[in-house]
Amino acid sequence: MIRALFGTLILLAASLPAGAQQPLPKVGSCPSGYHQSGSYCTPSAANARPALPKTGSCPSGYHQSGDYCLASSDKARPAVPKQGSCPGGYHQSGDYCLKN
Repeated sequence: MIRALFGTLILLAASLPAGAQQPLPKVGSCPSGYHQSGSYCTPSAANARPALPKTGSCPSGYHQSGDYCLASSDKARPAVPKQGSCPGGYHQSGDYCLKN
C-alpha cells in the first residue's frame, strides 16, 4: 500500500510543471533541497529537484540523498517505483521505471 501511495505521488509530481515539486511522505532523513514539515519532506525552494522514496537502487539520472533518490539535475526523466512490469513509455532502471 505504501509503494502504491508513493507511486501515485510520483506520477502526480511528474505531471506538474518543472520546478513544482510536491511534498513527499517522510521516510527517514529528507533529501538535499527538502526539509521536514510535519510528517512530510517539503521542497526548500521552488526549483527543488525531483525526489523519490528509495526502494532499492536508484534509477539512471538519480543518486541517493538521505532515504530518497534525488534527481542529479533538473533535466532528469520522471521515474516511479517498479511494481511488476513497467508501463508503456517507461523502461526499467534500477528498481524503478524510468520514462523513455
